[in-house]
Amino acid sequence: MTTSTVPALPDGVTVPALRALALSLATEAGDVIRTLRPERVTVAATKSSDVDPVTAMDRAVEELLVARLTTERPEDAILGEEGDDVPGTSGLTWVVDPIDGTVNYLYGVAAYSVSVAVVAGPPDPAEWTVLAGCVHDVVADRTWSAGLGEGATLDGVPLPPVEPAPLARSLVGTGFGYAASRRAAQARVLTQVLPHVRDIRRLGSAAIDLCLVAQGSYDLYYERGLNPWDMAAGSLIAEEAGARVVGLHGAAPGVTVTVAGRGPALDQLVGLLEAADADAPDGA
Repeated sequence: MTTSTVPALPDGVTVPALRALALSLATEAGDVIRTLRPERVTVAATKSSDVDPVTAMDRAVEELLVARLTTERPEDAILGEEGDDVPGTSGLTWVVDPIDGTVNYLYGVAAYSVSVAVVAGPPDPAEWTVLAGCVHDVVADRTWSAGLGEGATLDGVPLPPVEPAPLARSLVGTGFGYAASRRAAQARVLTQVLPHVRDIRRLGSAAIDLCLVAQGSYDLYYERGLNPWDMAAGSLIAEEAGARVVGLHGAAPGVTVTVAGRGPALDQLVGLLEAADADAPDGA
């Protein structure tokens, strides 16, 4: 559980109420995805490259989340991965990812999630305060949630303390971008990290990755290129479970590099990534 101070909220708004709404939204969206996934999923469009897909379900679920939020919280802004952004006047922004792990969803690989968070301030990891968040693992039907200063839970049960592991015995999660130049740079960095840790896992859903750090299934996690919707809920869940979520060279976590974990191993991983120039421009 963090000791962060909750910023001033609009009249009548509380962190527990925001957390309950995030939980309701994420689980409802997860039920829709699980129930209505067709036997054969097709690509509706692409984003950053021709291997970065968007499906009809991505769009339908974001429309569902936006519709629910504009009814429940009409004065709040919305930032969504698929671009259904809504301006607001309350100072709060809902940061939503309808399917985090779209490639897994497309191929029927069992790791994709719905991520819903609400932040105070600009929806930028360098400036925001994440107030509440929920990540729903669609295939496993499990749900992590957290509220600022309230701790984190898995299916309503508080996550227990996790003992930090030494770097050499750390299982490390990571991910890769979709542009060829970024993949090449990430592969180079990986060769500098892999000899120093127990092993590497690449799951394909950053939101779930951060929750696995929260519960201790991963010891560490790092990735370049996370957008706000990839990390808003998961970062709060990890921090409320006692992990730290940081960037490199004292910067905030975010699109450049995000690193999560506990104990000295986190700082050692940060050092490895800095020495490998993991945040150097790569053309993507």
